[in-house]
Amino acid sequence: MAQNQYLKVPVSMPDASQHLRLISNTVNNTLDGKLNSTGTITLRQNQTTTTLADARIGVNSIILFMPITANGNTAKANLYVSARADGTATLTHASNSNTDQNFGYVVIGWLYKYRKKIYI
Repeated sequence: MAQNQYLKVPVSMPDASQHLRLISNTVNNTLDGKLNSTGTITLRQNQTTTTLADARIGVNSIILFMPITANGNTAKANLYVSARADGTATLTHASNSNTDQNFGYVVIGWLYKYRKKIYI
């Protein structure tokens, strides 16, 4: 999971003005690209699959990758998500002896069971 966890806003707070400030700050951070949906992964050496474990992944999530090393850049042509489940994704890739096939990633979408209905 991401190391850059930004502030989450509770659904309600006793102090309405403080709640509005938190909402405003969170919306502004989101507009500035500060999201809690990023992480890093290293592809397994001499293997053709790597499991990405991240609680934010669901069967409908979209996962985007960015190589962050030269060997990751070489590996990107053969990297794809072959399966998604609650909390994990299977990455399929070419077998390679390099130990630094590193990628940053972003997860868009959510795990359905964490979605909550809010009644007003």
